[in-house]
Amino acid sequence: MDKAVSGFSKLSKEGKIEWIANRYFSEPTEAISLLKNYWNNDEKLQKLHDDFIENTITNFYLPLGIAPNFLINDKFYTVPMAIEESSVVAAAAKAAKFWSERGGFKATVLNTEKIGQVHFIFKGTSSKLEKFFNENKKLFFEETESITKNMQKRGGGILDIVLNDKTDLLPDYYQLHATFETKDSMGANFINSCLEQFAKTLKRLAQENDAFTEEEKNPQVVMSILSNYVPNCIVRAEVSCKVEELSDGKKVNAQEFAEKFVRAVQIAEVEPYRAVTHNKGIMNGIDAVVLATGNDFRAVEAGIHAYASKSGKYSSLSHAKIEDGIFTFWMEIPLALGTVGGLTSLHPLVKFALQMLENPSAKELMQIVAVVGLAQNFAALRSLTTTGIQEGHMKMHLGNIINQFEASDEERVMIVNHFENNAVSHSAVVDYIENLRKVKS
Repeated sequence: MDKAVSGFSKLSKEGKIEWIANRYFSEPTEAISLLKNYWNNDEKLQKLHDDFIENTITNFYLPLGIAPNFLINDKFYTVPMAIEESSVVAAAAKAAKFWSERGGFKATVLNTEKIGQVHFIFKGTSSKLEKFFNENKKLFFEETESITKNMQKRGGGILDIVLNDKTDLLPDYYQLHATFETKDSMGANFINSCLEQFAKTLKRLAQENDAFTEEEKNPQVVMSILSNYVPNCIVRAEVSCKVEELSDGKKVNAQEFAEKFVRAVQIAEVEPYRAVTHNKGIMNGIDAVVLATGNDFRAVEAGIHAYASKSGKYSSLSHAKIEDGIFTFWMEIPLALGTVGGLTSLHPLVKFALQMLENPSAKELMQIVAVVGLAQNFAALRSLTTTGIQEGHMKMHLGNIINQFEASDEERVMIVNHFENNAVSHSAVVDYIENLRKVKS
């Protein structure tokens, strides 16, 4: 069947659903029912969600979990985490409790500078363009004042604009490279609006410049866009304690554990195959909080992974050492986050999450997010270097397997009891359920 469609966006929500159901499903009524089951009963709230994106047909839910006991800079936080992966929230909460009894996490925002660029082609001499830019630089600031005035009142705005010659990379390629302070907003719309005005100013001033040839009077602006790579918008998170304090009462030799932990981090620093999985664990924590607080986790991911490659080789984001009997574990990452604007003022659960965090500033949220990433990494490495990652993870995953096989309440109790003292694997659980049902039948 031809599945091409014309004018899909103009169909009503019901019309879109019926088109999908009738073309892709053997039981259209069941498909329609499934989608409608995930609609919110509150029509006003559903309309709000429908307007977030285009061609909305239903809601796609993720669990919102809570990790309490995060002691950060001597203040306790209960952290919201939106994620679908088993054991992530439990691991974060466990690490938070562990470090709350050892002085907690320390976090510091080192810088909050954000970046945007106007990419353009200039067919002329670099020296003429540089002279032109230096003579007109103040006009780029002046002609964006209508955009920046409100941001300036909050202490933000354009920090600087420089001309970058990139002709060694591409013929005739230049940039207007601008840095910004956006305070408590992530600032994407603000930055992009400034950049588009820079592009207009560049083209107008070039046209008016008598020193330029006709070709030089027409620089070709390719694009004006912010960068999600923010190497000067950095937050540091760390924990430390005496090595002997790493013992939690279990049969774990603290010194041996500390040394093995540091070695595991060093492996991630030098081995990219390990570093990717190592950093993925960090992002389990970071993305979950970023998503719960209405920020752009794709932008955060891209920027952080670029930062992990800043040396020219992909490496661990976190670091660890033992020095004079003190264990220290830390991380510095770029984070561009906001607590005003966008979904932060629209999505009811985002507003709930921010209120639960006591309405943090953007800097405070940066600290919280970085700490959760570090906590997640600590929990993963602690499991990897002691019991192994699968023991705890598969026990958390047991519930998903039970749900997959639609176990009854009676079966659920029996399955959980059985695997209290038996290794959990998907095949082992399936075998047990099948045998259980054979006996019952």
